[in-house]
Amino acid sequence: MNPYSFLAIAIISEVFGSSMLKVSNGFKKLLPSISVVLGMGLAFYCLSISLKTIPLGTAYAIWSGIGTALTALVGVIVYKESFNLKKFSGLALIIGGVVVLKLTSGGSH
Repeated sequence: MNPYSFLAIAIISEVFGSSMLKVSNGFKKLLPSISVVLGMGLAFYCLSISLKTIPLGTAYAIWSGIGTALTALVGVIVYKESFNLKKFSGLALIIGGVVVLKLTSGGSH
């Protein structure tokens, strides 16, 4: 499997785990709490697999940047959190930074 596929799974799993934190009620609800642990566990496992090939700085920047942007979008769409020009600008800068790091990482791996 392509290392970027593992990275994508890591990102999706982390976004899922982070989103479940909101509904776990401080780990007081069992199923959402288990979902947090499973999501984060899979995220770190897949991230570690991707790091066999992808440089650490590049992988972590992509993982955290896209994860942050997607988690913010989940907050807006699922939890009806506010979305304004400042939030949009911040997310655009994060995504732009990820793109620049990817472009300077020496091509595909």
